[in-house]
Amino acid sequence: MNKSEIAKSLDNAAFKAKAINQISNQFDFTEEDAYEIQRLSIEERYARDEKFVGLKLGFTSYAKMEQMGVHDMIWGRLTNSMWLKNGDTLFMDQFIHPRAEPEIAFLLKKDLNREISLDEIPEYISACAPAIEIIDSRFANFKFSLEDVIADNCSSSGFVIGAWQPLPESLTNRSMALLFDKEIKEEDSSNAILDNPLLSICNASRLAAKYNQPFLTGNILLAGAATPAVFVESGKKITAKVEGIGSCSILTK
Repeated sequence: MNKSEIAKSLDNAAFKAKAINQISNQFDFTEEDAYEIQRLSIEERYARDEKFVGLKLGFTSYAKMEQMGVHDMIWGRLTNSMWLKNGDTLFMDQFIHPRAEPEIAFLLKKDLNREISLDEIPEYISACAPAIEIIDSRFANFKFSLEDVIADNCSSSGFVIGAWQPLPESLTNRSMALLFDKEIKEEDSSNAILDNPLLSICNASRLAAKYNQPFLTGNILLAGAATPAVFVESGKKITAKVEGIGSCSILTK
C-alpha cells in the first residue's frame, strides 16, 4: 500500500466506525510519512465537503511525552463534522471505542503563519472556553505506535466547546475535571497542559507553520488533555469543568 491507499483506509475506518489493523505492523514509515498520510486522509474529508476549523494538540503532558519516548507534541486537524454543539447528543454507533478528555479551547482572531511568543498571544487569541475532546483511534484495541496515531489524525473524532470567555492573563493552576453524570472521573490542574496552557498556542503556531497548515481567523485550537482519557459510556451526560471559565457537556446514546 502507498501513502494514499493507507490514508483512504484510515478515512474509511473513521467513516464506517470499523477498526483496522495497525499500519506499523505491516509497513515501516517515518513521522514525516505519518503527517503526509494524515494530510491525505483529511483531504478525503474535504472531498465530502467537510471544512477545516482548527487544530488539536496531543502529548501536551511532559510525563506523557517521556512515557512515549518522544521529544515533541503531536497535532491533528479538526473539521466541522467533528464539532458538536454544547448539550448535543453523541451517538455511540458512529465511533469505534471513543474516549473523552477535558480541555481548553482557544479562538483565533488573526491569521497566524509563524511561531509566536507568550507575549504575543493577546494579539492573536480573542477568547478561551472549556472543551471536551472525543478521541477514537481507528486501530483495533486502541493500540498504536507514534507514527500510527499521527497518521490517524491523532485520533481526532469529535469535540464540544462551551461558551467563549475573554482570555485571562493566566490560565495556570485552574482545576479541570471530567464528569460522567455527577461523578468525577478524572481531575487535575490546567498545569498538566505544558505547565501553562497558553504555551499550546505557541507550539500550535510553530507546528502549523512547519507543516504549511493555514491557521486562520476564526479557527480554534484544542490545547490538549489535562487528564487521562476516559472510555465513553452510553446513556451518560459527560461534562468538562474548567475553574473560572465554565463548563460544557454532551449526552451519549
